[in-house]
Amino acid sequence: MSPTAVPAFEELSRHKPPETGLVFRCDNCNAPVFLRFPVKAYTEDHVELSSNFAEVERPKEHFDFTYLPEELEALFREALECYSMNALNAFASMCRRTAQFVFRDLGETGKIRIFEQCNEIRILAEVEGTTFNTVRRVLFDTDAVKEGMPAVTPVEAGVLLEFMRDILYESYVRKGRLQQAMMMRRYVAEQADPPGSTDCLRRNGSDG
Repeated sequence: MSPTAVPAFEELSRHKPPETGLVFRCDNCNAPVFLRFPVKAYTEDHVELSSNFAEVERPKEHFDFTYLPEELEALFREALECYSMNALNAFASMCRRTAQFVFRDLGETGKIRIFEQCNEIRILAEVEGTTFNTVRRVLFDTDAVKEGMPAVTPVEAGVLLEFMRDILYESYVRKGRLQQAMMMRRYVAEQADPPGSTDCLRRNGSDG
């Protein structure tokens, strides 16, 4: 990330706030990133900031909603809004609601398939056991479970987001794109060789 808005040294030295904010530009997507830093020390020639910053607002996350049912799209859009505002436990709650819709939509067989998919993601991405257990509880525990919703850390929220992306892509986006591609292939083939065209040509040839 590249800094684009940095507070003036003179202003900080005059007011000496306990925290200050900086704005960065994401070099990958050009989105603004707002960070808040605690001030460790004020000296005559510099201000020392803590390395433990907090994200005020994250860059907007993007996803292809084209193939999602309308209600599912609304739920996951709200989940992404919570994530961008750093409301991580609200994000986890919306992920649970999103997952519950998917399980109802795809049925018990679909739920089992997604559970196996999550285990595959854990292995491929080498997700640490405690983090995976939090993700599993968010997605697969019901609201009636005694322990309730687990609180999520920033790391766990980021991992949860990638699980949700993969689940929705495999369950809806990939399927929709494949179906659309197959329909297009069939349409092109039928236009190139419409039904009855061979018989028509044969009859025309015999008449000649």
